[in-house]
Amino acid sequence: MPVTLDSRLAPVIGDKSAKPLARALGIETVGDLLRHYPRRYLEIGELSPLSSLELDQHVTIMAEVRSIKKFPFGPNGRRTRTEVLVTDQTGEITLTFFAKIYALKPGDVGLFSGVVGSFRGKLQLTHPQHDPIGDRLARGVVPIYPASAAATSIFIEKCVGLCLDAVEDLPELLPDEVRSARGYADVAASFESVHRPYSVSEAMAARARFRFEEAFVIQTVLAQRRHVAAAATATARPPRPGGLRDRFVEQLPFALTEGQQEIAEVVGAELATSHPMHRLLQGEVGSGKTVVALLAMLQVVDAGGQAAMLAPTEVLAAQHHRTITSMLGDLARSGMLGGAEDATRVRLLTGSMTARARQESLLDLVTGDAGIVVGTHALIQDGVEFADLGLVVVDEQHRFGVEQRAALVDRADTRPHTLVMTATPIPRTVAMTVFGDLDVSVLAQLPAGRQPIQTNVVPIADRPAWLERAWVRVREEVARGRQAYVVVSRIGDGDAGAEESPTRSLVELHEELAGGALHGLRLGALHGRMASDEKDAVMSRFAAGEIDVLVATTVVEVGVDVPNATVMVVMDAERFGISQLHQLRGRVGRGSEPGLCLLVTSADAESPSAERLKAVASTTDGFELSRLDVSMRSEGDVLGTRQSGFRSSLRLLSVVRDEDVIVAAREVATRVVENDPTLAGEPALAAAVAALEASDGAEYLERT
Repeated sequence: MPVTLDSRLAPVIGDKSAKPLARALGIETVGDLLRHYPRRYLEIGELSPLSSLELDQHVTIMAEVRSIKKFPFGPNGRRTRTEVLVTDQTGEITLTFFAKIYALKPGDVGLFSGVVGSFRGKLQLTHPQHDPIGDRLARGVVPIYPASAAATSIFIEKCVGLCLDAVEDLPELLPDEVRSARGYADVAASFESVHRPYSVSEAMAARARFRFEEAFVIQTVLAQRRHVAAAATATARPPRPGGLRDRFVEQLPFALTEGQQEIAEVVGAELATSHPMHRLLQGEVGSGKTVVALLAMLQVVDAGGQAAMLAPTEVLAAQHHRTITSMLGDLARSGMLGGAEDATRVRLLTGSMTARARQESLLDLVTGDAGIVVGTHALIQDGVEFADLGLVVVDEQHRFGVEQRAALVDRADTRPHTLVMTATPIPRTVAMTVFGDLDVSVLAQLPAGRQPIQTNVVPIADRPAWLERAWVRVREEVARGRQAYVVVSRIGDGDAGAEESPTRSLVELHEELAGGALHGLRLGALHGRMASDEKDAVMSRFAAGEIDVLVATTVVEVGVDVPNATVMVVMDAERFGISQLHQLRGRVGRGSEPGLCLLVTSADAESPSAERLKAVASTTDGFELSRLDVSMRSEGDVLGTRQSGFRSSLRLLSVVRDEDVIVAAREVATRVVENDPTLAGEPALAAAVAALEASDGAEYLERT
């Protein structure tokens, strides 16, 4: 059988060599190994400085053997310990072997790989893997691979060489005209250059080719999706003059911002066509995305259809239901006393509703009496039917899987329009990779009257008295008739890992504050384990001003809108991400009074966590923070593969840094798909696209 990229490694390099690669690095096929690219390259003569080595560091060094000494040990001195002193002119280190070695002699220059240890106060490598420079002298370059103790760089290099010598029929994913235009070598030459280069510049050129290839395959997937979507049809939902949408705008107590008007017009025009809208609306915290979504929903209702808003939590769904019902007023009271002419109904559907309330909502959906429904995952369960679903609005969409959203879209006889919303600003490079088949609108302008939010870091490790001052500030705001949030990272002693956690739980802090710093104030508690009616009751009381201080988990992160809340205290703030802190902060300053956010932390002042908190305190610009956020996170974090347990399919491409590559690849992929939608003329590319869509590593592409 010919060796291809899909071939298992064991028949090519031997079972004994294949096992550590699979176990330590997840490398199982020839393709996995050839795409395990070197992380850097050493040029012969540029020896790795031994003077910079540190304990417990896994290293690959290049050095000259200075001396070899043997010492007997064990019963009757039958065993031998060999100490090899090597140097690179900047320092020296001892290599210790407990087995016979034959390949080394004074004057040899070789590569040595292992974990730096210590013996009698001196650094040493114990039984390191070693390899002579050999034919590398002719090439002048040594590749250094991402490695582990079980699979060292030298070991990986040898296995790669065996595969390069054996592999046949390497598939070319880049069309000839693309390679020619960009000056890339063919795939076989590029694999040779990236793994066995004769110069670092040759290796970098090959890496550039494979980086573009990664972006190209991803963008081809997205280009095909856009092509399929362009051919789909939907029921046109044109605006109706004098309908609910127009009447709603007339009765608004505030003027829409310029940004809201522009995006509402774009969305309205798309709804009026028979092509399904597929738009991402990302907006700054408090920018008024809900109003834009409501205008779209009302246009669909005016045209005889229904709109469904999918929210990730019951707290957020209930908040949206209250907000929409309140904003519509008599326009939401169809069939009720005081309802406006041609009014509609707004229904709520969540998993923990009473059977009677659920049946009432389901009946209004199937009859069409409810023009708008707001719900959680309960909307996509069996038994939920719509009379004419025309628009799906997905809020905080990154919290849903593609199957969940598809299940809701499939409720409709014809494909509904889709509006996806997120309050987490997304850098352009990430948007082009994660949301590459959606049209994107950005709502950055805040409505008139929104108050500034001051953010301060409270470093209690250095200044414990500052926490007391924070509680005084809370009391001062409550004395002025305002309200406050206190956010914690966990609920109580039953949490996983609670015994080892140094953080204070909601249960502990609520009790502590009620009997101490906030004694006499009306405190409430809110967390995700509470029953739905309990959560609704607490939020209703807080919104009505019956609770002064709400101690909560991150269930208040998005969507919660209580204009009278002016101060937020985030405990153990170092445990939250930049975007999450920005979302939490956006819960205050939503009324006529400025907001205050206090980030309480015990993190060391010089730690990365402290730097992250300083960044949040330095600006309220969510888009600036989002760029900082992705620059501080790993690729797996950005793509969502780290939390899922899947390894990112990206090897060289960075969606954070490689904007120019992604833009160029998108243009080429779009052109290729327009000329050949099914990729019939590019079988290798078609196979790569199919493999990516079927892989676990492509989960980030399923956010759209």
